Amino acid sequence: MLNGRKLIIKLCNCLYFAEKNPKVRCFLWEFFAFVLCLGQFLARNFIMQTNHLSQQRFADLPLNPIIQQCLQQNGFEYCTPIQALSLPITLAGRDVAGQAQTGTGKTMAFLTATFHHLLSATSHSSATSPRALILAPTRELAVQISNDAEKLSQATGLKMGLAYGGDGYDKQLKVIEQGIDILIGTTGRVIDYVKQGIICLNEIEVVVLDEADRMFDLGFIKDIRYLLRKCPAPAQRLTMLFSATLSYKVRELAFEDMNDPEYVEVEPLQKTGHRIKEELFYPSNQDKMALLMTLLEEEWPERCIIFANTKHRCEEIWGYLAADKHRVGLLTGDVAQKKRLALLQQFTSGQLDILVATDVAARGLHIPEVTHVFNYDLPDDREDYVHRIGRTGRAGESGVSISFACEEYAMNLPAIEEYIGHSIPVSQYDPEALLTNLPKPYRKRTVKTTHSPHRKPMRKRY
Repeated sequence: MLNGRKLIIKLCNCLYFAEKNPKVRCFLWEFFAFVLCLGQFLARNFIMQTNHLSQQRFADLPLNPIIQQCLQQNGFEYCTPIQALSLPITLAGRDVAGQAQTGTGKTMAFLTATFHHLLSATSHSSATSPRALILAPTRELAVQISNDAEKLSQATGLKMGLAYGGDGYDKQLKVIEQGIDILIGTTGRVIDYVKQGIICLNEIEVVVLDEADRMFDLGFIKDIRYLLRKCPAPAQRLTMLFSATLSYKVRELAFEDMNDPEYVEVEPLQKTGHRIKEELFYPSNQDKMALLMTLLEEEWPERCIIFANTKHRCEEIWGYLAADKHRVGLLTGDVAQKKRLALLQQFTSGQLDILVATDVAARGLHIPEVTHVFNYDLPDDREDYVHRIGRTGRAGESGVSISFACEEYAMNLPAIEEYIGHSIPVSQYDPEALLTNLPKPYRKRTVKTTHSPHRKPMRKRY
């Protein structure tokens, strides 16, 4: 390789020769411009995306060699901040309560600790009773955790089972009866299995409460305490709590069933991710749908989620977008479980570009590469604003959040801005530039939609 001195000499020679030959001079300038652009591209797309990582390497942690190899094979080299803070504690066998924004690696933090703890245990008496219990507030999150743990399960040979309501009772039961090491589920279905004597929690070595504050908010506190009482005493198990928000009340209640936990927190300078570009419009109720469809044509997001406050409003949005031939899915609380999972899979795989959802989808779901979030309605709960826009700008990526402060929900804005600690930048729009002649909305959800072959002309925002 050339050292610095030789490289400078060669560059000087090239520049001297370029002075004698205009064609060479032109080529060199174009080449230098290309190198500069390439450097900026690499910095923006590769170097900057690692800013969300810490300096802690997984290889430097006292992890089981099988887990080390699995993480390395799947591209996990450096820990995220919440992983760097929590893993040294949990790998030492101590309880932890971790707070960090969504998309920062909480799931991998507790999965890594869980698999390591089970592999490190010297013995256990039963071959069928679960040894780890991971509880989630929603069935979608339980399925997501199971999917994230699949590679660790295959590498270690530890068997997993799912337990959630709404679908798949017999299938779940069959897997559990064959014997599992890790049970992932929601409180209601797990309690059902426990009361029937299908599951015994006497040999639980690890307990995880994911999105713990959400479980408390949904009224699962009695269910959680019931299950924890069926597990060994706190001193005889490893217990972990992880969530985007852990209020004092939640910590006080949860710590009653933990063994002197350590509290770790990754608190950003602002509650909304700094990689998320926020934007706010003040549309009239009459302009609201036209503004949404105009922005969709202008932004043309690769993958976006549109949130509304009610099932009826979500169905209305879906109807307009489906009639306009967008590849759009509808996710509300009454959608059957099989269809919910199918919609999420289609959205994740790129078969759908747009997902219209109530807040049932705002918590815990990790859908990569969501580029845009639209708040068609400002949420009534200010914390839901943070959870909604947290669907984008995850794991070092950038994202866009566009919110409508309409006549009905503008009153929610002051509480939201007070909570996030800043004002959302306001953009104006020209009513004359909005799309007109909107299609008649579909009313049935069974219509198969496809992309329109051509985009509509771009509209300018003012």
